Amino acid sequence: MDFMQKWPSGLGYTEFLDKYATPEQRRRWDDFHASVTLTATQKELLASFRRDMLVLVVSGAWCGDCIQQVPILDHFARETPRLQIKYFDRDDNPDLADELSICGGRRVPSIVYLAEDGAQCGRGGDRTISKYRDLASSLDGAFCPTGLVAPGQSLLANVTQDWLNDIERIQLMLRTSSRLRQKHGD
Repeated sequence: MDFMQKWPSGLGYTEFLDKYATPEQRRRWDDFHASVTLTATQKELLASFRRDMLVLVVSGAWCGDCIQQVPILDHFARETPRLQIKYFDRDDNPDLADELSICGGRRVPSIVYLAEDGAQCGRGGDRTISKYRDLASSLDGAFCPTGLVAPGQSLLANVTQDWLNDIERIQLMLRTSSRLRQKHGD
């Protein structure tokens, strides 16, 4: 799939919610958005980005997982002009939803990370590792007694950091790319 052909039809965060969310869904999105905070270190990291990244997010205004994750991405985008995000409704973009299917289904949120010129750099989505650990612990009891979950941090703080780790990985991929270093002379 040529993701750059889809790019122009994507919406900004607010436009996506204005178009697809019911008043109750919008209230839930807004409430969660207000609960997200970034640390000074996270803001500093985002401000240090040197390469433009394009991020396509397939979402659903009705989706609980989207409500509890996608606003985090909006917070990141507000901290750096290098992170450009477009949102696509899963049901209005079945071709994109199929291309980004996860575990055999149109799971959301689903994400594709692109370089400034549209080169695909990675995919992600559904839920982060912290969220899956939390879910698995409710099924099986303590799932991760090895200390992999940061003690004293909330699930929201852990999920926020998981997303930032994914985005930082792509940013570092772009920053160290010999193709892009040659293009930008750095």
